Amino acid sequence: MTLNSVKECPYYLISRVSLVVTAALKKEFASSGVEQVKPAYLCVLMSLWQEDGLKVIELGKKAGLEPSTMTGLLDRMERDELVARTTDPNDRRVLRINLTKTGQQVRDPVLKVVDRVLTEVFAGIAEDDISQTKTILRQVLANVHEDST
Repeated sequence: MTLNSVKECPYYLISRVSLVVTAALKKEFASSGVEQVKPAYLCVLMSLWQEDGLKVIELGKKAGLEPSTMTGLLDRMERDELVARTTDPNDRRVLRINLTKTGQQVRDPVLKVVDRVLTEVFAGIAEDDISQTKTILRQVLANVHEDST
């Protein structure tokens, strides 16, 4: 791959898009009354909204996060009263992550913000192009041995 300028560099483009979408989400979460939700929490929240009470290791896999990342993220999410760690009744060594009442209540407003922001940032881009972009990004993840689902 030959790169003639920074704007031709896929890494630069992916990084910039990630930064501007993250900033837009932060701003919209704050103005929508769900300021305790941070963009970094989305993968965990979306996984728990699908299946609450996951083991930490299961949650990390579903969210695509390393165990070392999960610990700090869960600490912050607990501080923001979105999740709680509970001991598995069948094995006290195992921690499960459960949504709190707040974690459950923010679901609809958070998903509305995400939908609004993504609709805005992908405005004017054909649905087929968005679908192809997602396919390409999943392949990039597979190329670096990440879960690409």
